[in-house]
Amino acid sequence: MSALPHDLYCDEIMDRTDALRAAIKDADLNATVPTCPDWTLRDLAVHVGGAHRWVGEIVRTRATDVVPHDRVPESRPEGDDPAVLDAWLADGAARSVEALRAAGPDQEVWSWAWERSTGFWARRMAHETIVHQADAALTAKSGYEVAPELAADTIEEWLEIVAFVQAGGDKEAAGPRGGGRSIHLHATDAPGAEWLIELGEDGFTWRRAHEKATVTLRGPLTDVMLVFNRRLAPDSDRVEVLGDAELLDFWLERSAFG
Repeated sequence: MSALPHDLYCDEIMDRTDALRAAIKDADLNATVPTCPDWTLRDLAVHVGGAHRWVGEIVRTRATDVVPHDRVPESRPEGDDPAVLDAWLADGAARSVEALRAAGPDQEVWSWAWERSTGFWARRMAHETIVHQADAALTAKSGYEVAPELAADTIEEWLEIVAFVQAGGDKEAAGPRGGGRSIHLHATDAPGAEWLIELGEDGFTWRRAHEKATVTLRGPLTDVMLVFNRRLAPDSDRVEVLGDAELLDFWLERSAFG
């Protein structure tokens, strides 16, 4: 079940898309995205806009099976005109949000994950856009901020995804385990925004807690979220790593799928 209100996720999809559009408006669209080095800024924008339109089609049609991307209308912008790309991004986000709002959070639809609902997709697209807007902002060297409740939920959704993929037997995700070790995430500017991830032989568990751990990642909540999503290096001077830094590096490397 979604952790935050459905309408808040819908608002965030629109707001983050607008922020992404603003970040790339005057930037070089052929610039490499440092946090996604296989992509240019244009590739990043097309990925985000394509995801919005794909989810919008799933929700609009109440799909019970996966929707092939070649069945999604206008799944890519036409040509290389930046103005066309900008309008395509705005329209795709608006169409997705319109479908999500009309459906509400409880409509059953296909998803690849543990929850088959429109609420799952609203949350997923909100965080997809939050993280990829960070990619755009880092590339364009523009400002980036996230509301505390959304930054915290981004961390928790990613933990749920890692656990789901690991439980499904993904070989790459099988790494974040090992009895007796733990990771503590500690936001210094948001009371209660702390997590303890405990690694076991068969996987890991997590909960909100302030406890001693094998390694602690400490800093402002947005920066902790960015490190945890591999958008900021753990050796950045914006955060502090206490304890076994290699364990944190191992986690980040092994949760890099998707």
